[in-house]
Amino acid sequence: MLLSIGKQRTFEHTVRAFSADLFRFALWLCRDRFVAEELVQETFSRAWSAWESLRDPGNPKPWLMRILRNEHARLYERKRLDYCDEELDDLAISDNRSVAGEYEIGQLIDALPMSLREPFLLQTLGGFSCAEIAEQLEISEGAAMVRLTRARQALRGLVSGGDAPARQRRGNDRG
Repeated sequence: MLLSIGKQRTFEHTVRAFSADLFRFALWLCRDRFVAEELVQETFSRAWSAWESLRDPGNPKPWLMRILRNEHARLYERKRLDYCDEELDDLAISDNRSVAGEYEIGQLIDALPMSLREPFLLQTLGGFSCAEIAEQLEISEGAAMVRLTRARQALRGLVSGGDAPARQRRGNDRG
């Protein structure tokens, strides 16, 4: 009983500490607020069930992000989501940020191949180090650094009007 209470408190602290980060990453993955909330809920549900398998209790964030990525993949294995295209001007947005600018940045990031996009988002949204990204993606730290550099170069190329992701895809196919 006492062990269960300690586990529950630790888990509750973890939920409070990492919910926002997980939600932000989930939102970038699926682009739907409600699906992102569902993914975070399912992530914490699975984390609770497998809490004893957590290798590093002092740093559960990489473990939680991996669970979230797996849940996102399962989501698309199970069903196809319906979506509705709306014009940007028709969307009701309460803040005064540039919707078109944010959409354009999102489109540029979406234009990156998944092998470059995922480490880029893990670093920019998740705040992970190269070592943590390498561990999560099961690649070497050097490969993570190369992918991050290529992602930034590709985005610079896209902003300046080039077709950097296409060159990156061709380069990745060679080796």
